Formats: sequence, C-alpha cells, structure tokens
Amino acid sequence: MTWDACGKPVPEEALRQIFLDARTFNGWLDEPVSQECLRQIVDLMKMAPTSANCQPIRIRFLVSQEAKMRLKPYLMEGNVDKTMAAPVVAILAHDLEFYQRLPRYFPHTDARSWFEGNPALIEETAFRNGTLQAAYFLLAARALGLDCGPMSGFDADGVNEAFFSGTPLRVNFLCALGHGDPESLFPRSPRPAFDEIAEIL
Repeated sequence: MTWDACGKPVPEEALRQIFLDARTFNGWLDEPVSQECLRQIVDLMKMAPTSANCQPIRIRFLVSQEAKMRLKPYLMEGNVDKTMAAPVVAILAHDLEFYQRLPRYFPHTDARSWFEGNPALIEETAFRNGTLQAAYFLLAARALGLDCGPMSGFDADGVNEAFFSGTPLRVNFLCALGHGDPESLFPRSPRPAFDEIAEIL
C-alpha cells in the first residue's frame, strides 16, 4: 500500500515505527532509558493540540525501584511482573485545576472564567484532553525510538492516594517504557476494516 492519498507523508519507515510495526510490549530488554529521553518525549508531546491549549496532562516517571514498589500494590496481578521489569513506568494523569494556568497558556481571552465554578466541564475537559495528550505521549515515545506498554489494569483510587494525595491530579492510565523484548510479544490481534468503524457522509 502507498500512503500518499492525503498529501506528502512521512517516510514509510516512520509510519512503521509509530503505527504499522509498533506493538504493545509485555517484556523488556535490559537497556536503560535516560532522563534526557524522557524530557524529549514530553517536549514533543506538548506540541500537539489540546482545546484552548489547556495542557492538563501530568506525568510521574517511575524509574527507581523504590518508586515502582509504591505502585506495585495497586497493579492487577497480570500486570505486576512486566511493570516492575520495565526500565520506566509513566503514570499518566490529568490536573483538575488545569484552568488556573490558562492565562499563561491561552492569553487571547479570559478562558479561566469558562471553567471556574463548573466542575462538570472541568472534569470533562481535563479527562478528554489529558487522554489526548497521553495518546500523543505514546506516539512521541515510539517516534523517538522507545517501545510502550500502556495498561489500565490497576486500582486507580490506590494510585491516586499513593502518588497524588492532597492534589487535584487524577490518574488516567499507566505506560511502561523501554526497549521491548520481541520474545514477549503475542501474535498481533486483528484490526477492523474501514467500514466497520467509519462512515463517509
């Protein structure tokens, strides 16, 4: 297949690295991930769009064994070994007080007033845009040469208490990061056809 129907695509090698050949890994090679690499992921991720540039994502990178041990009690049993073995585990969360920074991030108008006193809109906006940014995070990590192991099998209340107690931050999902061990992969699951999930009106 060619990928030029929309315009000028990035090289197919890049498409393969980010989408076509990328997998969710369950095992990791014994290769470290540098702090500079983590900074570059964030610097790339933050450039993608959010509504009113609200930027609600907040990330905790667990690198030390001590930090991972704080997370361990809240993992579903099937996620424990692969999470603890990963060089890095990112807790991807969103900030329910994101709107306090809108005067800086979106100075064109008084966007903070859209949210003050409206907890339903705050939660909806934080979750939607935080999830968008978490997806950008995965793509940025893959684009920069890392493999990802996103997961949702954990006790969210426990993670919030252990890492975000007393703050307006709430966990969305976890993502292990590193260089994946190909031996840990399952056969790739089927993907839907265009007509199963999309309609042109």
